[in-house]
Amino acid sequence: MAESGSTVDNTVTNAPVTEGQTKAPSPWRIIWREIYRDKIALIALIVFVSIMFTTFIWAATLDEGYAKRVDLMVRNQAPSEAYVWGTDEGGRDMRGMMVLGARNSILVGFSVSLLGSFLGILVGLIAGFHGGNTDNVIMRIVDTWAMLPQLMIIIVFVSLMRDYEVWHFIGILVLFTWVGTARLMRAMALQQRNLDYVSASKTLGTRNIVIMFREVLPNMVPIICVNLTLSLAANMGVETGLTFLGFGLPFGTPSLGTLISHARLPAAMQFRMYQWLPSALLVFGLMLCIYCVGQALSRATDVRSRRG
Repeated sequence: MAESGSTVDNTVTNAPVTEGQTKAPSPWRIIWREIYRDKIALIALIVFVSIMFTTFIWAATLDEGYAKRVDLMVRNQAPSEAYVWGTDEGGRDMRGMMVLGARNSILVGFSVSLLGSFLGILVGLIAGFHGGNTDNVIMRIVDTWAMLPQLMIIIVFVSLMRDYEVWHFIGILVLFTWVGTARLMRAMALQQRNLDYVSASKTLGTRNIVIMFREVLPNMVPIICVNLTLSLAANMGVETGLTFLGFGLPFGTPSLGTLISHARLPAAMQFRMYQWLPSALLVFGLMLCIYCVGQALSRATDVRSRRG
């Protein structure tokens, strides 16, 4: 009997451990699992991706001069069989103008978010990882830059620039959108630099730049995803608002903000809602989708708030 028990014990002790029992799920798997479990976030992600791909593919079928083509014979026509969403003051089909406007707004939002996040991650990672005087100097510059009246400076830049193009506007927005990301990344880097794996890498003689980008940065990916998602909604809102006021994309470049600006005319506000209401609803829908996905990403980065 004793030998039998010993055999059973050895069998249990030497049993192979499966990979699923020892390997923790990757951050990307955690993020996808959280979005999949949140049906609202999953639907919002599908809707946003569908709108984005439909917009870009549809816009690619329109010729370059579509937004500049004017036909005064059909200006301000109500929705009809020929023009399903009506026409604007220049006689352009509102459906095509809305597609181009959505394409441009999404493109500007993504470009500003990616470039601003890249700059903020770089600055914040360097400041937080090195600490000391390097951190103090960089963060004082960041604090000074953050105190500037950003919207006023953007409006001044847009008003004074000659040969103004879309990429100029993107560059101006990037100058002011990296500050928040830099502060967030700096706080995360300060936390990571004191952990054991960083100390072990330094002991082994690994260079600081390798530790920062190969070991510290991957551990910050979930937070970066959340921040990038929320900044996308914010940057699209800034672009739409500035373009609505006339200080956004260059004149003649369609945007959701330029389409919504039709509502500034009393006649359009009351009698031609088809010129601005669909664009306003599209902006609201895009912001809502991004917000729902962002909430799911935020839960994925917080163990205490994840869904079971």
